[in-house]
Amino acid sequence: MKRIEDVIRRPIVTEKSTMARKYGNQYVFAVDLKANKQEIKEAVATLFGVKVLAVNTCVMPGKDRRFGRTMGRVNKWKKAVVTLAEGEKIDFFDTVEGAAEAVSAQVSD
Repeated sequence: MKRIEDVIRRPIVTEKSTMARKYGNQYVFAVDLKANKQEIKEAVATLFGVKVLAVNTCVMPGKDRRFGRTMGRVNKWKKAVVTLAEGEKIDFFDTVEGAAEAVSAQVSD
């Protein structure tokens, strides 16, 4: 088994993941390509102290990118959508969302 710090790479904060978090109690993470659903479930439960109901994963394909005159390739990566039990919450995402709202309020003033 992998270390739990190596399973979860980073949270994914997009408009779509924010809506899933608000209305479906689902959180989205970029995870290790070789991690399975059970490892992801244990890592989220241990790191954030929450009860996980389900884990859905998909491998996002790599894409070709142009860097000036040369062509490069972005590696494929795995995305995990983690559904939490009713009433469970990960405070990390609320902190990120609150900071984004504060910045947008300062810009609009």
